Amino acid sequence: MRINPQQFEQLLSAAVKWVAEQEAIVLEKGGALNKTELDYARRIGIVYPEKVRLLKVPSFPIPTEPILKMAMESLEVQSSNIVGLTLRYAVFIKEDWWRQQNSRKQLEFVVHELVHTHQYERLGGIEPYLRQYLTERQIFSYPNNPLEVEACQIATNILIKN
Repeated sequence: MRINPQQFEQLLSAAVKWVAEQEAIVLEKGGALNKTELDYARRIGIVYPEKVRLLKVPSFPIPTEPILKMAMESLEVQSSNIVGLTLRYAVFIKEDWWRQQNSRKQLEFVVHELVHTHQYERLGGIEPYLRQYLTERQIFSYPNNPLEVEACQIATNILIKN
């Protein structure tokens, strides 16, 4: 997805508003991390792990703002193979991936999402994170986006050390 600087700023502004709205919903309705997840959040370096909330959903929320709908479609954010969506301290998880018993793959997935929370903190919040993520997505495909690569590497490394 290539857009001009003015379009990018419009997209970013709409995305920041939408992420903040969705995060508020999850913070109100979601559940806290369990002990294992909280331990991993601390190991990752999340400053405020107690703020993180997980919400089980049948599907992800879809923005109504036309510029966001277009951007999400072009970035394949609503792709059926995506099972988690992290919006700072809010993590949407598709119901079929919800805290599966004894599933190392599911734990790796949650740790991956928690790395995104850490990235939001490290980069300075919603706007700086989205600025970097959206800029990188104009250059790299989803699995090759540097923030995604980092999340995969950290999740794998943390679980190997366990």
